Amino acid sequence: MAPAVRIAGSILGRDRLLTAVIAGASSLSFVGSGFIVLCYVLFKELRKFSYKLVFYLALSDMLCSFFTMIGDPATGFYCYTQGYSTHFFCVASFLWTTTIAFTLHRTVVRHKTDVEDLEAMFHLYVWGTSLVLTVIRSIGNNHGHLGTWCWAQSSRTGKAVHFITFYMPLWGAILYNGFTYFQVIRMLNNATRMAVGISDRAYQSDARADMKAINRWGYYPLILIGSWAFGTINRIHDFIEPGHKIFWLSVLDVGMASLMGLFNSIAYGLNSSVRRAISERIDLFWPEKLRRWLPSNSRSRNQQQEGEMVPLKSLDQP
Repeated sequence: MAPAVRIAGSILGRDRLLTAVIAGASSLSFVGSGFIVLCYVLFKELRKFSYKLVFYLALSDMLCSFFTMIGDPATGFYCYTQGYSTHFFCVASFLWTTTIAFTLHRTVVRHKTDVEDLEAMFHLYVWGTSLVLTVIRSIGNNHGHLGTWCWAQSSRTGKAVHFITFYMPLWGAILYNGFTYFQVIRMLNNATRMAVGISDRAYQSDARADMKAINRWGYYPLILIGSWAFGTINRIHDFIEPGHKIFWLSVLDVGMASLMGLFNSIAYGLNSSVRRAISERIDLFWPEKLRRWLPSNSRSRNQQQEGEMVPLKSLDQP
């Protein structure tokens, strides 16, 4: 009995560690996403179409993190509620990133200014697709527990359906975002070279500012890759060898996936517009004596910085 007890204790210890990783990482994502949502609600100057998409992304991340960390829902209805809600809002999260990529591409590459009119279509696309994929996921469903996480599928059919309804659309979104940002960056590179060729300093300066902003966006598909690469590998391995779990891979799987909301909030949400809005509030309420201890060039840097969504400025004009 002693070896069996040791094995059971080892499994319990691993489950507790996975539970702690999920809870801790999801809490960080919840706080980060909630901060972006709060900024959008409090600061009226951020309520523009370009940042509205970031708000919807942060809201999806916040709810995905919430349902991931709410604790052990035992079995039955509450377990299904947690599993399906997590699936729905995580799918919605990566779909909102495709709407942001689409907006940039339509504005920069195709020179269209009608993207704001497509907001209703964006909602139908994101929420509708998330709902359909979540409903399809019920096929062959047989939920199992991973610590406090009602996510694991124990049947082979359920695992296949889970992969089809989550990971395949996810990697489709990653490929779409990567291709879209590549086209946007190439377009701005051509504009910069053209500005250099005609020696138009004003246009050259604008092009370089746009390029500096969009270069950062070029890395954003890596957020989804970093968040879900280990999960994808783990799902494939679990499907091929269901009886052989790789613990360190499971830790990386749940840890990186649960941090997606935090990564998105930093990359998409904490742009110069948000920092400038926060800085202005600090200037209003910060005592003059304490303000002297702040770096003297902090305000000038905020004033010089352009928003990360520079090409979308025209969308926010009245």
